[in-house]
Amino acid sequence: MNLDNKKVNKELLNELLTNKKGDVADVLRVYDQLEPVSLDFMTGRWKGEEIKTGHALDGMLVPSGWYGKIFISPEEVHPLVFFAKNKTQLYSVNPKYLPMDLKVPKNKVLGVLMTLSKPFVQTKKTSARLRMIEYRGRATATMAYDAKPINDHFVKIDENTVLGLMDKKGDSKNFPYAFVLKRDDETNFNINF
Repeated sequence: MNLDNKKVNKELLNELLTNKKGDVADVLRVYDQLEPVSLDFMTGRWKGEEIKTGHALDGMLVPSGWYGKIFISPEEVHPLVFFAKNKTQLYSVNPKYLPMDLKVPKNKVLGVLMTLSKPFVQTKKTSARLRMIEYRGRATATMAYDAKPINDHFVKIDENTVLGLMDKKGDSKNFPYAFVLKRDDETNFNINF
């Protein structure tokens, strides 16, 4: 890769991070040029933001109350962590109980549905793990859900930020869901698990 390509991709990366949306091809181009990460690198608490690309899940994270992910160790991962109603507490959800293909409103109604379903979907147990998995030609830290055919692959934007691509088996659009995780080990949340 020449230096001109690196400069163009930094500009593209900044555009994706600023606008929180972009073309699938641009997101994949940026992903392919970022550095893979190790399992140890992912340890900690990470706050998430989506990058809209036209995926069916676009627009669901904010109204659902999604916070991010917590990586305790390669064997212990909380893949779906949400804000409690008061936004001072976090709770973990077992993805096994969340339908991924259900059409739901992407507005405040989704937050109400998550609040009402909390007693049924909340868990204290971890429900994913980390492995080094090859994706798009390179091995990188990947979160594998225990009960769903989904892998989240991570590459390094900087020491405290990663780009994630959610690769779901059988996804009808056949392209990954894109998101960014930012390290958030300093925020003082009550963690309810």
